[in-house]
Amino acid sequence: MKLIRVGGAAAVCASIVASAWLLSDSTKEGRALAFSLASGALFGAVLQRSRFCFQCHTRDFLEDGDARGILAILVALAIGTLGYHVVLGSWLPDPTTGRIAPDAHIGPVGGVLVLAAFVFGVGMAVSGACISGHLYRLGEGSPTAVFAILGVLAGFVAGFATWNSLYLVSIHQAPAVWLPAYVGYGPWLTIQLAVIAGLAALVLLRHGPEARWHQANARSGESALAAAVRALFVDRWSAVVGGAAVGVIATASYLRVAPLGVTAELGSLARTVASSAGLLPEALHGLDALAGCRTAVRTAILSNNGVFVLGLVSASFASALGADQFRPERPRIGHALRGLTGGFLLGWGAMTAIGCTVGTLLSGIMAGAVSGWVFLFACFLGIAATSAATRAIRAA
Repeated sequence: MKLIRVGGAAAVCASIVASAWLLSDSTKEGRALAFSLASGALFGAVLQRSRFCFQCHTRDFLEDGDARGILAILVALAIGTLGYHVVLGSWLPDPTTGRIAPDAHIGPVGGVLVLAAFVFGVGMAVSGACISGHLYRLGEGSPTAVFAILGVLAGFVAGFATWNSLYLVSIHQAPAVWLPAYVGYGPWLTIQLAVIAGLAALVLLRHGPEARWHQANARSGESALAAAVRALFVDRWSAVVGGAAVGVIATASYLRVAPLGVTAELGSLARTVASSAGLLPEALHGLDALAGCRTAVRTAILSNNGVFVLGLVSASFASALGADQFRPERPRIGHALRGLTGGFLLGWGAMTAIGCTVGTLLSGIMAGAVSGWVFLFACFLGIAATSAATRAIRAA
């Protein structure tokens, strides 16, 4: 059985490599597709190996006082901020000229963003994961993930339906605030790293004494090579290692293709289907001109974000299979209800905020966008409020 699992995982990895090779050609588009597939696969493996999930990390912190996951997110933000600082300084040496960093996820800041992020946080708490979390859990055989993704697609359609009203009332007046444009790269970098360090100090105060920072590296009678293989392919990685890897991947993704994000393809699929069915307004005011995880009616078979997501799910499956963590379950009614309900809230929030915890939060904060910080805190409040309400209902 072990040989079958390992062989299956190796076959999936080989197919990813072969697909990236086939996609890559002499054109810029082909190289971008190949890199997107490879980076998506690396991202999926990192998420699965390190259990990098915003909902899981926040829940562990709120319920158990375990700060490791939150620290992993902060590490990702710190490393990504340093990486973005290098990239941005190369592309736009003087940020005070009035130009916005090219392709960076710098979104409008206003009440709609706060509402969307809060709803997204509620969706995470209800469904049990963020969108990227559900995607990598598809590879683990999660009985909730399929329903959550279906709910996300429906939520996107609902978001498109409400977009014009929200845009005319508030979004069109909301400023896109890019911090380096006001203070320069140096002060922004210093302030942002100081804020991240301050948040790390605060969460460490709540770190539970029962939480373990390290796993044993060796077992009785196990060689050093066997221990290294087990640590890499079987044991869960340290959350902080996962966070560091996410920061590096985010930087490389921005440098080579586009800022990290997982919702553009899902939103485009929802928009294409809903548009064909006549469920959307004739025009979505201002949407396609805003920065973030943009959605558009599909005109090509393959897209960079589409192959990124395919790589994410495929590599997560290979990683879970090789580690004997692929545990499919028969879905129950509870799985379906949580997935569809929470996924719908995730989809509406991601569409309205033009991204999720990866595109708007991670990529936004790394680029110096105030919208990323607003999403972070409003999303956290959504999770905390839902968790508190759930505990109160159970105690009643």
